[in-house]
Order: sequence, then structure tokens, then C-alpha cells
Amino acid sequence: MSKKLIGIDLGGTTVKFAVLTETGEIQQKWSIITDISDEGAKIVPAIVASINEHIERFGMSAADFIGIGMGSPGTVDREKGTVIGAYNLNWKTLQPVKQLIESGTGIPFAIDNDANVAALGERWKGAGENEDDMAFLTLGTGVGGGIVAEGHLLHGAAGAAGEVGHITVEPNGYDCTCGKKGCLETVASATGVVRLARDYAEEYAGESNLKVMIDDGQLVTAKDVFEFAKQKDALAVHVIDKVAFYLGLACGNIANILNPSTIVIGGGVSNAGEFLTDQVQDYFNTFTFPTVRDSCKIRLAQLGNDAGVIGASSLIKGIVAKQVEAAD
Repeated sequence: MSKKLIGIDLGGTTVKFAVLTETGEIQQKWSIITDISDEGAKIVPAIVASINEHIERFGMSAADFIGIGMGSPGTVDREKGTVIGAYNLNWKTLQPVKQLIESGTGIPFAIDNDANVAALGERWKGAGENEDDMAFLTLGTGVGGGIVAEGHLLHGAAGAAGEVGHITVEPNGYDCTCGKKGCLETVASATGVVRLARDYAEEYAGESNLKVMIDDGQLVTAKDVFEFAKQKDALAVHVIDKVAFYLGLACGNIANILNPSTIVIGGGVSNAGEFLTDQVQDYFNTFTFPTVRDSCKIRLAQLGNDAGVIGASSLIKGIVAKQVEAAD
């Protein structure tokens, strides 16, 4: 029997697990609640316990696995296998994740940033189609991303490569949690879409069901704004046009520098589908020069919630490939 991979997608609400083949096919999936109490001290022991329990349940042993890969929020030291500053996990101090998981399971372990890992997943088994040059944007509560250039995931001098959510798209714009103003995250995340809608509603004087909803004090989501825009609600159309403008500008900047063949857009906001990406593509075409414009396509992510576990498992494949190269 060929050996398997384990992929882990560590999030603030749930930890997702998968057992995969070496070719990235998911064979088993499960998840557990992320317990962030006691400064997140219970998270890694719960991961170890869950892996061991499921390996036993599947009638397997540690020897049946090539390794475990994990995507984590926060600042990740890939070499040491540590994480710090993952505030949605309550991890304020350095967490020796690799050491604890390897000693607890007896299986080799690798870790990277969660957005980078999702990019690897989309590249390997999704919209990236194994292309050597691609960029990935994930539009959720915030905006994250990952960059693959000439076949390699970029990390940068401090591990911050691919932080596309902090591209400045409006120099005098909204304050961002990073300390800057006008980051893409402030206007293209789910919360950013709603923020734009609320601000534009204050100035809008025409007829709009979205404005009525906002003025009534009802809870409005990004999904609502997109649905109203699809129904040609004038205020919503204006909001989504602005979101597409900002995304097109950011994607254009990425493409003009890196010349990827594909820019993949994923995350909850991307559920708007081609209604969003067609508008982003129009602005992208405005902000790129011909060589780049003609060689890059904006695509929707295909893997949904599986991107993280698939990409995480590919971390192990990368380590194995390096070991084979070194042996040769």
C-alpha cells in the first residue's frame, strides 16, 4: 500500500484534517473545534489526539504516512516549526508546533502560513493547474494571499511575501489593522464590502433596497450587497464596481511586477462568482500593460474549504522532493 499524507488547516473556529494520497486525492476528512482557551494551550494536544485517534480508527500506523503538513495563521518559522502572534488562536507566545506534533504522533511535520498553503492547494489541484507562475488572493474576513514564482512559493526576507491584503489601493483610505491606511483588505474583504456599502449609503439619495436595509439598521453582509447588485440595485452596483476597481488595481500591480499566468481569487467573497471576476478582469485590463494583460487570466478558486488541507499536505511532498535531490 502506498504511503499517505495528512493535511491540516488550522483556523480560529475549526481545525480541518484530511488523509490524502501522494497525488493529492482526499480519502478521509474530519474536523474538530478549535479550543482557544488557556492562551491556546489545548490546540496542539487536541490535534495530536485527533490524528492518533483517526489513524487507529482507520487501521493504520505512523509508518503508513510520509508526513503531516499544516497551514497556520500567525508568524510561522518554517525551519523551526514554530508559530507566534496568531491572535485568533490566542497564541501570543512562541508555540513549538513541530516539536509537539512530531513527538506526539511519530510522523514528520511541516508548517507554513495558512494563505500560502491555500495557494499551494489551488496550484496543485485547483484553478492554478500546476502552473509555475501564479498568484492567489483569498477574500474573507481579511484578505490574504500567496505567490508562486518560477515554481517556488515566495516567502521573502521576513516571511511576509504574498501579503496582498496590504497593497495600498487608496492612500487616504480607511485605517487598516496593520497600521497603514487604504490597504486592499479594508475595501475588498467581506467586512470591507459592508463598510463601503454603509459609507456610500449615507451619501446616496436615489432609490435602493440596500440603502433601505442599511438605514433601517438591519444586519447587512457582503453576500447581501452582491445579491442586490445582481438585481441591479443602483447603490449595490456602485459598491461592487468600487470593490472590483480596487481588486483590479491590486491584481494589476501584482501582475505588472510578477507576470503570473494566473491570478486565482478565492475565499468567501469569491462566492459571487464570475459576476465579480468579470468586473475585476475589466479593471485589470486597464491597469496592466499589453504583454502582461495578454498572458494572465483571472480565475475563480475551485477547491473551497479543501484548499488548505490539500496545500498543507503538499508541504510534505516538497520536503521529500528536496531530500531526493540532496541524495542524488
